[in-house]
Amino acid sequence: MHTEYHKEYSRCLERDMEFKVYGHGGKPVLVFPCQNGRFYDWEGFGMLDTLADYLDHGKLQLFTVDTIDAETVSAKEGNPYDRVRRHEAWYQYVMEELVPRIREINGSGQALLSTGFSMGAYHAGNFFFRRPDVFDSVIALSGIYDTYDMYGGYMDEVVYANDPCASIANMPADHPYIQLYNQRNIIICVGQGAWEEPLLAGTRRLDEILRQKGIHAWVDYWGLDVNHDWPWWKKQIRYFLPHIVGEP
Repeated sequence: MHTEYHKEYSRCLERDMEFKVYGHGGKPVLVFPCQNGRFYDWEGFGMLDTLADYLDHGKLQLFTVDTIDAETVSAKEGNPYDRVRRHEAWYQYVMEELVPRIREINGSGQALLSTGFSMGAYHAGNFFFRRPDVFDSVIALSGIYDTYDMYGGYMDEVVYANDPCASIANMPADHPYIQLYNQRNIIICVGQGAWEEPLLAGTRRLDEILRQKGIHAWVDYWGLDVNHDWPWWKKQIRYFLPHIVGEP
């Protein structure tokens, strides 16, 4: 399997940022790690083996990004005003610096798929809903899609921009993004087993908002035996990927 490691300086964050590339071509996939995770976690948890046929056959090319969750959504210190602005700087790094590099490396001209699990699902959903002109699909597993617990209920214009539930709930019916969402593939999934209870509630909230706005999404609720853990996320992503890119 073709693999590349990159460490590049980010103007937006004023620091070096790392990412890895897996696969030699195909649909570009922006992968977000779980909370406080790292860009190499999908490799470490065996997800590359799960997707090896997609990668080897040139159907997918994964770009695994680093987050700065410990400074933003997970931070125990610092006021929410500063933390969310640091988050926004990271968002701008991804959109203004990393996405152009993804397009350069991938070279297919295809729109991106965003994906992630747990906190990674929040990031994947947030990027997709903010930029459906860049992302044509999202697979978000076991996520929460509002920022209440991240910033203790604090809200301002920057939090609002990064809170899919808030921004979509207040989106005018004639907003052009609604039509664009309905031309995209939106897949949201959650289990109902161990450690999934808060994620189940968060998914249901987003599901209700999308329905109210007439936004078509596949929101799938798996069984009581489906836990918040990698073995199930591997099964789920294998189940959903063919609906976006076909069989490997």
